[in-house]
Amino acid sequence: MHNEAENVTALYQRICATLDPLRETWEMVCVNDGSTDDTLLQLLALQDRDPRLSILDLSRKFGKEAALTAGLNEARGAVAIPLDADLQDPPELIPQLLARWREGYEVVLATRHQREADSWLKRTSAFLFYRVMNHLSEVPIPSDTGDFRLMSRTVIDALKQLPERRRFMKGLFAWVGFKTTEVCYQRPARHAGHSHFSLWRLWNFALEGITSFSQAPLRLASYLGLAVSLMAFLYALKIILDTLLFGNPVKGYPSLMVAILFFAGVQLMALGVLGEYLGRLYEESKQRPIYLIRQRYLGTPQHLTAEAVRPNVAEK
Repeated sequence: MHNEAENVTALYQRICATLDPLRETWEMVCVNDGSTDDTLLQLLALQDRDPRLSILDLSRKFGKEAALTAGLNEARGAVAIPLDADLQDPPELIPQLLARWREGYEVVLATRHQREADSWLKRTSAFLFYRVMNHLSEVPIPSDTGDFRLMSRTVIDALKQLPERRRFMKGLFAWVGFKTTEVCYQRPARHAGHSHFSLWRLWNFALEGITSFSQAPLRLASYLGLAVSLMAFLYALKIILDTLLFGNPVKGYPSLMVAILFFAGVQLMALGVLGEYLGRLYEESKQRPIYLIRQRYLGTPQHLTAEAVRPNVAEK
């Protein structure tokens, strides 16, 4: 949660209304990702009334991927279901996810089969991103699927083994694999507030995904360099033939400038692609933690059984 004070109470109420009739043991792990509004105060007030809430207050805003990693690391149940606090991921879908899990699936995707609540630009950019990503990546990433999904304890433990600091969680979810199915739903509008993802952040998010799970940009730079070199060689042959047949008059300043600017642009683009990957190596080499927790406010889910908590995460 980042500045979701307007949505906290509604989210909690809808989760309780959905899960309490199931008579299952559950906990709600809330990650406060550097909120500057009353999000933390509202969470603490809810925890006073319901000990099933656990709160992780991060030391600053680390971003969605780091906050999601923190929540999954803290989750103690037999399954975990990440939810956005804006209620665009409807809690009412959880019983359907649980039903498919009980059929033997280890991952149950919540796939957006309709998303009219989003703007045309956001729908179009998401459509293009998933299609381009799946053409470039060796690991297919489910289209029109966000972080909203059910993951079994086996999948969560597998995710904990992945060490990278620059994390693209949708790609990591797909990379670990396991037996997967999906449940379709219509994505509603935000309950309150506005999205914190600007177009610039979405663009950077797309670059993060592509550079995390594909080497295609590096290959593209190589192929482009080869193509430009071939064109330059052919152009050099033309100049030699023109000189032999017609002499060498002083001309060609415009074409010379075009060629210089074109080659300079290609070189800068190739350097930029190399810089993206080099920057990732630099970040990983520093071995900094993915997130820092300022304070844990741990809840106490009632009647938490041995089947719900595995021994290897009991110390959490």
